[in-house]
Amino acid sequence: MNSPHTWKFYRIGGLDQVALETGADLANLKHLDQKLWVALSCPVKGLELDEKTLALIDTDNDGRIRVPELLSAIDWSALVLNDLGVLLKDSDSVALSAFNTAKPEGLAAHASAKRILASLGKADASAITLAEASDTVRLFASTHFNGDGIITADSAEAADLKLLVAQIISTHGGVTDRSGASGIDQARIDSFYADATAFAAWSATGASADVLTLGAGTAAALAAVNAVSAKVDDYFSRTRLAAYDARALAALNRSETEYLALAAKDLSITAAEVAGFPLARIAASQPLPLLAAVNPAWAAALATLHAAAVTPVFGAAKTELTEPEWTALKAKVAAFAAWSGAKAGAAVEPLGLDRVKAILAANQQAELAALITKDKSLEPEFTAIASVEKILRYTRDFRALLHNFVNFFDFYSPSYSATFQAGTLYLDNRSTEFCIGVAGPAPLAAMSKAYIAYCDLTRAGCAPRKIAACFTQGDSDFLFVGRNGIFYDRQGRDWDAAITAIVDNPISVRQAFFSPYKKFVRMIEEQAAKRAAAADAESNAKLAAAAEKTANADKSAAAATPPKKFDVGVIAALGVAAGALGTVLGGLIAGFLGLGVYMPLGVLGIILIISGPSMAIAWLKLRQRNLGPILEANGWAINGRVKINIPFGTKLTERAVLPKGSKLDLNDPYVDKEAARRKRSTLLVTLLILIVAAAAFAWYAKVWPFVPTA
Repeated sequence: MNSPHTWKFYRIGGLDQVALETGADLANLKHLDQKLWVALSCPVKGLELDEKTLALIDTDNDGRIRVPELLSAIDWSALVLNDLGVLLKDSDSVALSAFNTAKPEGLAAHASAKRILASLGKADASAITLAEASDTVRLFASTHFNGDGIITADSAEAADLKLLVAQIISTHGGVTDRSGASGIDQARIDSFYADATAFAAWSATGASADVLTLGAGTAAALAAVNAVSAKVDDYFSRTRLAAYDARALAALNRSETEYLALAAKDLSITAAEVAGFPLARIAASQPLPLLAAVNPAWAAALATLHAAAVTPVFGAAKTELTEPEWTALKAKVAAFAAWSGAKAGAAVEPLGLDRVKAILAANQQAELAALITKDKSLEPEFTAIASVEKILRYTRDFRALLHNFVNFFDFYSPSYSATFQAGTLYLDNRSTEFCIGVAGPAPLAAMSKAYIAYCDLTRAGCAPRKIAACFTQGDSDFLFVGRNGIFYDRQGRDWDAAITAIVDNPISVRQAFFSPYKKFVRMIEEQAAKRAAAADAESNAKLAAAAEKTANADKSAAAATPPKKFDVGVIAALGVAAGALGTVLGGLIAGFLGLGVYMPLGVLGIILIISGPSMAIAWLKLRQRNLGPILEANGWAINGRVKINIPFGTKLTERAVLPKGSKLDLNDPYVDKEAARRKRSTLLVTLLILIVAAAAFAWYAKVWPFVPTA
């Protein structure tokens, strides 16, 4: 796609990145081929940017920012500001003169900004800050109508209307107004009046004699019946079963062993074990006693049943119930039970029927709706106030977002940190700023060819975090799972860090050079350890054998065997092997001395043969280090190849270096003097050997000082 705008690009880290320096650059960003963008999407969470700002850009609320949403934010800003270059200032304030009053959006935002400043006693201010525009609670605290379609008790002038708003909040809950107070919206008003109407209508149907069969005591009778209904039904079921077969009586009344188990405990009449027993002793077709010889856990409930339900129906003298009488008693309150079950508008019941009737009679629903309409009429004005906060958030955060999305200038800049860089990890005499917040290890991140140490971060009072720390300088000899360090986040807070997983890749060519020699030393150490262990085992075996031989000396004399003779063939084979090895070594030495003046090149060749392969592999991998897979494993869509070459890597990870001008006292009081003496002796012997070798070489090559005379 050809762009009408002249773009400027910079080659940084091997990647051509577009420069965003002017408002014209932002205005024409929609014309820039997306193949030239470094990223095409990024997550809203996990970045060192205010999530509220990112949420304003994420218009579809999917948790990701994509190119169209970024361009849409720029287009909207162009309607509010005179110059889009303001978005590149990285400032949390905007001059009032920067608003584009020629456009309706800019004019409304300008007027709202002035209103905000006036409400804060700063009517003469020439600029507005994000802090001033974002404190909406303080801004709207003194306003009863603010365009959000919510009214509070203070929105009404009449006392009875204030009371009604408060009662709607108490029965149907409130919604937070822009002023911070609890209020109601149209949906709550409609719901309240619907419930009030339904409750009043339901209450009216319950006043008939067909429902109130026991008069004012019908509700209490129903409650008493419901409290014991399941247990009474259980009792009569047991008596019918006992009448069917007398053999069931023992089981129906619970066994003696169950009573013995209860007797061993400290009992109360409300104990769960007792409450589970029948209401009374079971006998064939026996009526239910109500006041005597009943289960202690149910005595109070049965007494209430007798007083509230049995007495009004059968009289106070009725102290036991047959099953048909129990059925008749339930039928007596069935109509009231059905009416109670059909209750409507229960939410307003706490207000009482009289208050509900009074509210319906006053018919103030229209007055409340009028207040809602009055509040909504101010919506455009207060929406413009919200746009002031929005544009201020953009002026503060948009530069950083663009320079970590369209290009990655911040990542390569010595003055800024990228939004995905979580902080700095200090570990193993190094600090690395290449730390990215992650959910955990991901196979895709290994494709970055970087050395990654995944760390768990903990801090008192904070939720645990995870980071991927990439080391780009030094070696990995002492980086392993379990090592602890300290991590400083972008706010300067310190976290305990522990390595939990490692993706092993070369860190430097220097590390690769020494790697074969370190492996050789480790192999020697391992073999020495194995030989020592084997020797120790052999020694222990010999000691055990000697001890056994001593203990059984009298028995072993007869069984002694003659010593084995030397095998001449074995000795001859060892001699041949030693001779062959000597011939090979001699040939190598002769060949090396035969290089003459090129012997230094031979030494260099040997070193290259040993270290060359590992250095070449490391060099190739270091050239392939790429930030993209690490970010993509964390939810990004990276379009460009964000390389991390060797010079840039040394900037991301710093090694411990003494400050300039420091004085170092080399007189270590705890130095191992014997080891130091052996080291000096070894160096001296090595130097002498080199001198002798040089002299031998000079003699062999007939060079100075062994130049032959004419």
